[in-house]
Amino acid sequence: MYYTYLLRCTDGSLYTGIASNLFRRMKEHFTKDPKCAKYTRTHPPKELCAAWESHDRAAASRLEYQLKQKTKLQKEILACGGDLSEIFEEEFCKEYRRLSAEELHRE
Repeated sequence: MYYTYLLRCTDGSLYTGIASNLFRRMKEHFTKDPKCAKYTRTHPPKELCAAWESHDRAAASRLEYQLKQKTKLQKEILACGGDLSEIFEEEFCKEYRRLSAEELHRE
């Protein structure tokens, strides 16, 4: 499994990324591990807002790319609980499963 995620940073910006191990990746971002993204070093993350599971890296990368093309307002809709189908065509959304709030914060 692979994950595409949205992180809210302390300055209010949203960072989009992918990971094969979501919780390891969050630890890297939140602890400023040398493996964390350059962006989250200078824009410290505040919370994991949303994440979607996909079966392979290619699908996760497609969603990451598509999210990065969207406006801040569209990403805010998703970060605040909106469904992918509010932003994308229904057919595109079938490859992804949004993680529940419980799944996001299990570790």
